Amino acid sequence: MRKEREDVIERELQLCGYFAIVTSEKMTAFEALNLYKSRDISEKLFGSDKTFLGNRSFRVASSQAAEAKIFIQFIALIIRARIYTLLRKRKAEMPGKPNYLSVPSALKELEKIELIRQPNGNYKLDHAVTATQKVILGAFGLDEKWIKAQARQIGKDIQNAAMPEEQKDDDEDAENEEY
Repeated sequence: MRKEREDVIERELQLCGYFAIVTSEKMTAFEALNLYKSRDISEKLFGSDKTFLGNRSFRVASSQAAEAKIFIQFIALIIRARIYTLLRKRKAEMPGKPNYLSVPSALKELEKIELIRQPNGNYKLDHAVTATQKVILGAFGLDEKWIKAQARQIGKDIQNAAMPEEQKDDDEDAENEEY
């Protein structure tokens, strides 16, 4: 009859609940744990992409198309992980814990930033950037000025795309003339 090795069991029980994280960068234990948790979340999301990204069946005609789809999903999860990390960092800096700094809530809030076409053909922001949107944008190192500049540029690009080719050529010639 075999006897239990109580010393081995006791040593294993002492290790329960502990783990080691080895990093190549200098960081505090708190920073390492947060980074580990964010990567763990990404791995879980990638593992469950069949439901999260609507992948019950691939619905592709070739293995090359399936590989491309998986690659795009992988890139989307990297972007999502980056958004999650930045929002989490911003949330930690703020007093209280605003519920709009989750990935789905932040994306839903930022979707409200829209351009509308004016009767004169110009494009502008539909509404002013809200305080909530400013906080979210701040997490990404962006501000209201950047949004307005991007809106102006997109408006110009839309107008130029809608312009007849002959008028575009005339406008380009006028810009290239020296005075």
